[in-house]
Amino acid sequence: MKYFDKFRVKPGRKVKLGEVDPDFTDEHASREEVAKETKSLTRRLRELQERLYAEHERSLLICLQAIDAGGKDGTIRHVLGAMNPQGCKVISFKEPTRMELDHDFLWRIHQQVPGKGEVAVFNRSHYEDVLIATVRELVPKKVASAHYDQINTFEEMLTQNHTHVLKFFLHISKEEQLERFKSRLDDPTKQWKISESDYTERNRWNDYMRAFEKAMSKCSTDHAPWFIIPANKKWFRNLTVARIVVEYLDSLELKYPAPTVDLAKIRHEYYKAEAEPKPVNG
Repeated sequence: MKYFDKFRVKPGRKVKLGEVDPDFTDEHASREEVAKETKSLTRRLRELQERLYAEHERSLLICLQAIDAGGKDGTIRHVLGAMNPQGCKVISFKEPTRMELDHDFLWRIHQQVPGKGEVAVFNRSHYEDVLIATVRELVPKKVASAHYDQINTFEEMLTQNHTHVLKFFLHISKEEQLERFKSRLDDPTKQWKISESDYTERNRWNDYMRAFEKAMSKCSTDHAPWFIIPANKKWFRNLTVARIVVEYLDSLELKYPAPTVDLAKIRHEYYKAEAEPKPVNG
């Protein structure tokens, strides 16, 4: 799979985000150049999701992680939003509630994994608790490190139960983040997104980058791969995520199930009804 392998973090690789250009756009030069392909991909994504839903044997979990303003909402809106909401749900994980804190950190996550035939999109995910805990030193390093092993075990269990897992890190630069914060200040329709932490957390930028690097280095596996998506250009981000998800779903060779009724009998009844005299009005 061309794009799957191009942006995937290979298992065992030590990730260095400084070596990944967030402005990278491959051979493409503009949004207009890729608009037709992106539209075609989202149409194909909807078709494949319908097959997954009808087949009702497997499910797909898509995890989106990024620094603040990294583009998680935009990716959902412009790419994953093409799917039929009847078989797709989006879950945003906020600060844990008291009840959630009384359980292990994966307890609230497991309740939201997709059932057979479903797609679940995590806007932030089970990695968030580990990232925050690492950056803010909320737990001892030994505890945080053990969480990565628990995540790997959890994701392996999901895949053994026919849930496919794809994880995307949307990689933007510190300068691009500041530009996006400014656009929120200038746009009344986006000002509701602004919080004080947007700016205070920028002081921890390097700490967050190291935490993301560690998470991807430790938890990109053959069964639950991480992908690093250059995301300064939103149009390239959308194109690349769409390519990878469609490529992966295509590889599953999803098929519609066989009919559960006798089609010959149904056809007979249909044509019999068609042949009945029609009532004459008046």
